[in-house]
Amino acid sequence: MKKTLVLGATPDSSRYAYLASNKLVRHGHEIVNVGIKKGDVAGVPIEEAKELHQDVDTVTLYIGTRNQPPLYDYILGTNPKRIIFNPGTENDELEQMARERGIETVEGCTLVMLSTGQY
Repeated sequence: MKKTLVLGATPDSSRYAYLASNKLVRHGHEIVNVGIKKGDVAGVPIEEAKELHQDVDTVTLYIGTRNQPPLYDYILGTNPKRIIFNPGTENDELEQMARERGIETVEGCTLVMLSTGQY
């Protein structure tokens, strides 16, 4: 299964990042929750964007475009195989930077991808 870093993880059960973390775990994927809020989601603690995880297959974004630039080095530094830009996180600049490094970019919804077997 694909190890997924959920960027923008939150313990707020009304947020899509929370739903995605739980659904990823239910589908058998290992997750890393990264965010600014304290707590845990799907039994995995939320950590700050400090430790670069080198074994990540996918980064799924749940932070808005304007909040992404300070995290470019972190996101790209994890060297994922792909980055999923969930609705509201689309970012041409980051997508271009990722493609230049050979990272696949997907504008889609992690929840829908999991539900339809496209993950």
